[in-house]
Amino acid sequence: MASRRTLKAVLIDLSGTLHIEDAAVPGAQEALARLRQAPVAVKFVTNTTKECKRTLFERLRRLNFDLQEQDIFTSLTAARNLLEQRAVRPLLLVEDSALEDFTGLETSDPNAVVIGLAPDHFNYQTLNKAFRLILDGAPLIAVHKARYYKRKDGLALGPGPFVTGLEYATDTQATVVGKPEKAFFLEALRDLNCSPEEAVMIGDDARDDVGGAQNAGMLGILVKTGKYRPGDEGKINPSPHLTCDSFPEAVNHILENLLGSK
Repeated sequence: MASRRTLKAVLIDLSGTLHIEDAAVPGAQEALARLRQAPVAVKFVTNTTKECKRTLFERLRRLNFDLQEQDIFTSLTAARNLLEQRAVRPLLLVEDSALEDFTGLETSDPNAVVIGLAPDHFNYQTLNKAFRLILDGAPLIAVHKARYYKRKDGLALGPGPFVTGLEYATDTQATVVGKPEKAFFLEALRDLNCSPEEAVMIGDDARDDVGGAQNAGMLGILVKTGKYRPGDEGKINPSPHLTCDSFPEAVNHILENLLGSK
């Protein structure tokens, strides 16, 4: 039996864990409602970069998930925070639907490159512009480096291969702000008055969700929905605290095994 620890917070991935595009994972809304009744804080942490936080929130509300916009912490937010700290002017390689989260930043005459998931902009001309800026000394900032993600028509390339291509071509290393970076998880917990040892992360990505959370000191639960592929649980060390079929099963485990007895 797993040793009990004081659990104060549950971090939950979105795409692939609660929903896939405009379809909820079966039973996810009811499971979230049950988790909301437990004495733990709930926050949604996502590497989704193809849409701004407001659009993402509205999508989840249409799917009848019980959450508020301030409950969502995104890698776009983390990227904007870094840009403001560094006071740079970014070339934003993100989808047009994500640009709202960068409103107010100066982007003329860019001296930094930011890459998220931007299928419409991953063409030779745009990537070559980024390549030249980096060669001239502009920092490369990756919103995240996910290899792929799940769409309703199947798996699709994430931004990782394009970030890696620019790193290779320019002989530089990107600063990564999203999952699986330890700083991302610590920032997500910062306003919850919670240490990593008092939190658990649920996600469909063994490396970015579970591995990143566990490297930060949290427990990680891997779900076999979304981008999960058979054998993923064996690709990280330490292995996940638990691998289960779906988000509702993960919630059952938390409620039955990770909350101290009354």
